Amino acid sequence: MIILSVNELIVDIDLGNTYRILWIDSGYVIAYVIDINDKNALPFRMNIKEINEKVARAELQVQIDSGVHLKRKPTEKDIEYRDKTWISIKSIVKLEPEIYDKNKRKKLIMEEMYKHDIKSHKTLYKSLRKYWQRGMIIDCLFPDYALKKVELVYKVKTGRPKSNGKQGVIITNEIKNQFEKSLKKYYLSTKKPSLKFAYKMMIRDYYTKFKYYDEVNNEKLVLKSEEEIPSFRQFEYWYNKEFKNDEVTIAREGLKKFEQNFRQVLGSSTAETQGPGDIYQIDATPSNIYLVNRFNPNWIVGRPTTYFIVDVYTHLITGLYVSLENASWKAMMSAILNACTDKTEYCKNYGINISQEMWPSMHLPNNFIGDRGELASSGVNHLIEGLGPRISNTPPYRPDWKGIVEKLFDSSQEKIRPLLPGYVHKDYGERGTKDYRLEASLNIEEYTKILINFVLYYNNNFYMNDYVRSEEHIRDNIEPIPIKLWEWGVKNAAGKLHKHDINKVKFYLLPRDQATVTEKGIRYKKMFYTTRRAIDEQWFSKARRDGSWKVDFSYDPRNMNDIYLHSNDGNLYIRCTLIEHQMGYKDKTIEEINQLLEYEKDGQKDFEHTQLENELNFYSNIESIVRQADKKKEEKIDKTISKSERTKNIKEHKRNERNQMFEEMAFKLEDKKQDVIPNTLAKIESNAEEETPRFSIKKLFENKGK
Repeated sequence: MIILSVNELIVDIDLGNTYRILWIDSGYVIAYVIDINDKNALPFRMNIKEINEKVARAELQVQIDSGVHLKRKPTEKDIEYRDKTWISIKSIVKLEPEIYDKNKRKKLIMEEMYKHDIKSHKTLYKSLRKYWQRGMIIDCLFPDYALKKVELVYKVKTGRPKSNGKQGVIITNEIKNQFEKSLKKYYLSTKKPSLKFAYKMMIRDYYTKFKYYDEVNNEKLVLKSEEEIPSFRQFEYWYNKEFKNDEVTIAREGLKKFEQNFRQVLGSSTAETQGPGDIYQIDATPSNIYLVNRFNPNWIVGRPTTYFIVDVYTHLITGLYVSLENASWKAMMSAILNACTDKTEYCKNYGINISQEMWPSMHLPNNFIGDRGELASSGVNHLIEGLGPRISNTPPYRPDWKGIVEKLFDSSQEKIRPLLPGYVHKDYGERGTKDYRLEASLNIEEYTKILINFVLYYNNNFYMNDYVRSEEHIRDNIEPIPIKLWEWGVKNAAGKLHKHDINKVKFYLLPRDQATVTEKGIRYKKMFYTTRRAIDEQWFSKARRDGSWKVDFSYDPRNMNDIYLHSNDGNLYIRCTLIEHQMGYKDKTIEEINQLLEYEKDGQKDFEHTQLENELNFYSNIESIVRQADKKKEEKIDKTISKSERTKNIKEHKRNERNQMFEEMAFKLEDKKQDVIPNTLAKIESNAEEETPRFSIKKLFENKGK
């Protein structure tokens, strides 16, 4: 065993790193050392026994440092710089081993900064590092330009050769670059290859002497000699030194899994709040239970979606909403409304009588934290503009930001699942397991009633063992139970809860759109609405005279019987109702109305296609008639008649044609049998008629001139 001394250098033969011994304990067990070539180095501990073992294996070698040297005689400015630097650190470098301990060193440096009016801690760290790395003498504090550059990295391998008698490789910048490229290419992959695999691929890429092909045309490699190839230990050391854990985990696991399972968890959402109502967490999840129809238990209606809203400071459940719709702003706005609702009235609707003290929340908070989906919708902007709560969306893959409400889903299901018919257990779908859907017997109202009972139990009885109470909580003996923390917080940390008129809350939660005032009514899509104010102020006749105009309104997409025009006259809104002849849209949701309009649109499109076919056939018929007329004309036209003769006497030709058509089109009623003239008499009359000249209007006018 060799005896180590302060200021000696320990050289890692394989890795090429050099460490200076700064301090050795009196028991000769540990030493503090520093890497003399790392510009960001700080002291760290090494075990003396381990150092001796590595020296014996020729992995480490102990050297004596020749120290630093001046390039020239120091100037007064150089000396002033050295002395000033020394004054700033001399009192703390003597505080051994405290100055080498990370946590204690920070406090010592802060005190020294205050004493010497030093603005940046980086200045002191730079001076300390220079002092430790260059030999722990005052002259090593001269400015760099005054010192002769001492190359402390060993250029030639020293010490005993390896057991096979061959020297190792000095790790140059070129080799480090090879390490980096190989690790990124072969190790930082979601396929999760081993570090040894990446090392071998690096040897293949950079240390192949030549390639050849065997008799079956397979490629073969011949590697460079062993002393030319870096060892796996060197490769592993450089990886551990240069690659950060988080960077590696993200590359190999993916950002999603890293954020969920591997990131550090140092903070507490509860500790960041200042009282009840400072932050509410909100989230939804499908419940693990199948429900039946309220009116016909033979109909299984599926699994409901449950929304919980929780106050972060107290963990009190402030809002609840259960529905059969998927998570959306439409569902979330009902949960937020419930958070603002008087819970005594809410519970009474389900046949549960409570006092206000049992569930006291009926407020909006300062802040909401929720999922990016619903709280990133346009609907939330109206709530912010009208009532003022700030909205924070959790970043992707970070459900832990809503950790309290996330745990609540598990807690609620854990408590009640043994009692619930139709609950879906983990073995659902496995071969041989029963179909839990067939056990369903609760409807949505009954399940909501069960969850209300859970909320009342949780708020008033859940003792949170891991809740970190403040000094004030402990002083006032406040138990970590949601209702107790709420009661205390309202009295002692007030000002975060906001109470609003419930109709005002509803108005700002509703989605918005624009309608058009027309002479037929206030039109939205194909629906028409009216209101007493519009009639009194003659909006519709004005629209007919001057043209239509746009108006903003809010609506509940679950029932389009009414819409609410935005008002600027002191009233928040003007309620409008469907016009009587629009009752086909009564009690319809916006989805049903959109489907109906889409159906009509599809029918119109289908007819348009049929109409196009009929129109083209219509054109074909016309063209056929024209072709026949042209053919007939071509056959009968007298080409000896001139153009002028053909265009002459058009009026006369028209008159003759008309008279002929009159004769053809004149009504003729059939004779009765008794009125039929005998053949003989008819013949006589016929002969007489032939002898009588026919009366002619034309001849009458011709004779008039004679």
